[in-house]
Amino acid sequence: MHNPVHLLADAGLLADAPAQLLPARELMAFTLASHIILVPMGVALPLITLIMHYRGMRRNDPVALLLARRWSAVMAVQFAVGVVTGTVLSFEFGLLWPGLMGRWGDVFGIGFGVEAWAFFLEAVLIAIYLYGWRRLRPRTHFLLGLPLPATALLGAFGILAANSWMNTPQGFTLDADGNPVDVDIWKAIFTPMFGPQYWHFVVAMLVTAGYVVAGVYAVGWLRGRRDHYHRLGFTVPFTLAAVFTPVQFMLGDSIARSVFHKQPVKFAAMEIVWKTDTHMPEYLFGRLHPDGSISGGIKIPQLDSILAGFSPDTKVTGLTSVPASDRPNATQATIAHWAFDLMVVIGSLLVLLALWYGWCRLRQRRLPASRWFWRSAACAGVASVVAVECGWITTEVGRQPWIVYQNMRVAEAVTATRSSSLWIMFCLVIVVYVFIFGSFLAVLLKMRTRWRLADEAAAAGHPVEGPESDTPYGPRPEPPPGGDALAGRGTRSGPGEGGTS
Repeated sequence: MHNPVHLLADAGLLADAPAQLLPARELMAFTLASHIILVPMGVALPLITLIMHYRGMRRNDPVALLLARRWSAVMAVQFAVGVVTGTVLSFEFGLLWPGLMGRWGDVFGIGFGVEAWAFFLEAVLIAIYLYGWRRLRPRTHFLLGLPLPATALLGAFGILAANSWMNTPQGFTLDADGNPVDVDIWKAIFTPMFGPQYWHFVVAMLVTAGYVVAGVYAVGWLRGRRDHYHRLGFTVPFTLAAVFTPVQFMLGDSIARSVFHKQPVKFAAMEIVWKTDTHMPEYLFGRLHPDGSISGGIKIPQLDSILAGFSPDTKVTGLTSVPASDRPNATQATIAHWAFDLMVVIGSLLVLLALWYGWCRLRQRRLPASRWFWRSAACAGVASVVAVECGWITTEVGRQPWIVYQNMRVAEAVTATRSSSLWIMFCLVIVVYVFIFGSFLAVLLKMRTRWRLADEAAAAGHPVEGPESDTPYGPRPEPPPGGDALAGRGTRSGPGEGGTS
């Protein structure tokens, strides 16, 4: 049985929270979780598109150019939707958390400013890139597209600078009233968690976008479409993702160790460690109860201490090292723990998939033949998005109850708006987001249908009108029977089509 004193303590913490805290947190969580689905494509798809673009120009491959052009169209639609969801998040910071922005905006707000400028530059560059497919010389067009990945990384820089500051705040001193003064912008940007968090995030975006794009063509491969179009559409993004997957696994281990040193209570929540001690076991999943007991899960003796400090004698700080009001409660710790473990499990499976792919490509000089590989590749994109969501859940829930770690609680920052109004707003946002993402999916499906019909017409020798009538830099050859798309159906690359891409 659970200790009733601990149960009452947790209930007391919840009772002390303002009524509007729950709907404000739910609204923010929903909009952030929705927006982050688009982020990997926004950050990494420009780079993947330019790699394919370069390959098409380098090898005079019209199929690669066709893929790059179609991916750029998807990139533009995705960016438009991301602008909407990102703008909503920006407004929510001020509307839902006025205490945060009112007191700390001068310290860490520069990150949002950098992100806004990056958004603006990226919009201009995407417009130029789309415009240039038929109106600029090939070399000029490609060179004008090169800044796109840099602007995407700059936007990520701004957001991660703000978030890492919230996790490890610095670059200020507090006056007698508790307000920040003597702000040092450089220290506020480059906090102890910024480097590990930024590179972990950027590589996660590359891995996720690569698997998402490749997964579309893996589905076509499973359906029997084995032409050069699908081979190329799969190998370029999947190879990029496979190369970075082991790197991401090592970066994930590094950031977990940084959390162990810089945010020990968050680490305790991630690993559901109740009391500070050495020789701490590792629990795979499992549930933490308010009295400190753990039910379910798989217990591996001493592994948590070994992973944290490379020795079973490593002391791991427990949740009880701080008062109950200064740490995540049992439910929050369990959520952070499950999110962290699920992220690690998905990452481990993706490493195995990448090694499988690498073995076949490097040692056997071919694509894997097993349908189980292609089924796994088709699911890898969705699994990667789930891992990204779990990463943010771990970061945000594990920091509770602090919105600015050890400086401001979430309850202190929340708006004074009535909870009923926030619940109504939450419902309206759900309806609007369902419409937005439904429209996004409808547009993508319409684009795919248009591309597929154009390819079928070209394969049949019929004239094709409109933007699909030829490739960006010359007449478009006939496609083989059966192509598909992120994209539509494929075009023929000429002799050597059956070789590896």
